[in-house]
Amino acid sequence: MTGAIPSPNIWGSPEVYEVENLGLDPSGAIESAMRRIADWAGKHVLDIGCGAGFHLPRLAVTAASVTGVEPHPALAALARQRVCGMPHVRVREEGAASIGVPDASVDIAHARLAYFFGPGCEPGLRELGRVMRPRGTAYVIDHDATRSTFGRWFLRARPGYDAPAVERFWARKGWQRERIDTCWAFGSRDDFEAVVRIELPPDQAELALAERPAATGVDYAVNLWWRRY
Repeated sequence: MTGAIPSPNIWGSPEVYEVENLGLDPSGAIESAMRRIADWAGKHVLDIGCGAGFHLPRLAVTAASVTGVEPHPALAALARQRVCGMPHVRVREEGAASIGVPDASVDIAHARLAYFFGPGCEPGLRELGRVMRPRGTAYVIDHDATRSTFGRWFLRARPGYDAPAVERFWARKGWQRERIDTCWAFGSRDDFEAVVRIELPPDQAELALAERPAATGVDYAVNLWWRRY
């Protein structure tokens, strides 16, 4: 799709990314923080970059309606399969910069680890400004590369990533931040190794795994950026 940036993990390995989703934040700290800021019970929810739809049924438990948008056709198809039979959930094959929903129709927007990381995502933010209702709340969840073991691995693998610049970007745009400490926790070493290998380049993945030779998880920190419209 024009304008979509291919994901280096889920686009090529959706089955491993499913394992990653299951193992990320087992205590539910991210969801708890979101509910405290603005719950989606009875609301119209937009999940941007929904991938294979992992979060759609979870959001739909209490939401009035949920729309997932995903630019990659194969992932959008998987998301539709996941929510088949859920009449208040739909999936659209499109990107964050052009979402086919009416103006001012969304109460809660959610973009989790969807490469919505700051500079460069201005078209998506403009589209958010169009679709959000007054007093609606948007969430963007991304890596906090300044903390945690995974943050250190992330920065080492991407030395050009400027975490302070990303933080300044969101602040200039009027977003607030919740820092959340969580973890990856997997049922086996094989699962942990598979996830690390889709998240980091090959040489960096092996270096990271060598640091934790018996681990089945690792500490992980995220930024929960949010804005009220």
